[in-house]
Amino acid sequence: MDGAMQQLERPSYRFSVAPMMDYTDRHFRVLMRQITRHSLLYTEMVVARALHHARQAPGAEAPGGRLERLLGFDRIENPIALQVGGDDPALLAEASSLAAAWGYDEINLNVGCPSDKVQRGRFGACLMADPERVAACVAAMADASPLPVTVKHRIGIDHHDSYPQLLTFMDTVAAAGACRFSVHARKAWLEGLDPKQNRTIPPLRYDWVHRLKRDRPQLIVELNGGLETPEACRQQLDHVDGTMVGRAAYAHPLRWAGVDRSIHGDATRGEARASEVVRGLVPHAERWCSRGGRLWAIARHLVHVVEGVPGARRWRQALTEAASQPGAGPEVLERASQPLEAAGH
Repeated sequence: MDGAMQQLERPSYRFSVAPMMDYTDRHFRVLMRQITRHSLLYTEMVVARALHHARQAPGAEAPGGRLERLLGFDRIENPIALQVGGDDPALLAEASSLAAAWGYDEINLNVGCPSDKVQRGRFGACLMADPERVAACVAAMADASPLPVTVKHRIGIDHHDSYPQLLTFMDTVAAAGACRFSVHARKAWLEGLDPKQNRTIPPLRYDWVHRLKRDRPQLIVELNGGLETPEACRQQLDHVDGTMVGRAAYAHPLRWAGVDRSIHGDATRGEARASEVVRGLVPHAERWCSRGGRLWAIARHLVHVVEGVPGARRWRQALTEAASQPGAGPEVLERASQPLEAAGH
């Protein structure tokens, strides 16, 4: 199927929470589901080769097995996208097939991460220099499962950073079947800047992403980078199909409590309070802890939920102490929600 035609048959999301290593694990995603039901959530990046090896391991499909650790999620997290890294079409095709089997809504190829480790693996942002390779990967992924295949990428890398080169990259990958382009509106310097610097030092070029949408109106274009508030996202939706927020969602989760109403147009949705978020995690904690998981894996994500709440520092200290104890269970979250609820937070 022609990539441009396939675009019209796939859903766009007006707001999504970006994939972030060490942050967007299954527990943070369940937390975000207490805040927004309609936004698209992403996993951390999973390396396609790691999935292949996990699949070969004894008991890979069993609860607690290697595949479950890499791919498992709570059904409340849907809609959810699996982000994968790699440059081998066969391995990425296998990852796409696994994503469909495990119940993901789509699969996303990472062509934006600039870290040295990712570059050594020949994937991430360095692939922008080889659009034909990315196209071969996307085509293999699209052939292997019915899931939409999307791509997250930069506006350029190093000296491959002209607008015509960016447009050629998108056209090549779209023709292979990519269904949405999540564009981080900064170039990446693969030498000289670390990943954190690459998120802040190269200037934002929203005008390029807007131009991409004007020049290719048939493609679904999502803007990522530097968006700090729901209002900033709403303004960008005048120019692009969707917006993606990363660290601002993790550091300020309740800032986004109104996106279902204001961005997704669901007038029935109110804004979650801190106590509701904490209490809403209790059923997830019950399931997680009953399988031998540690409560701290969940509780560590809650430190920002009480942003701006009087006594937040003491609340965080008490939660950290209780949740890090051996054998701590969901009752810790239940207790932690009570003072917040009593204070109307």
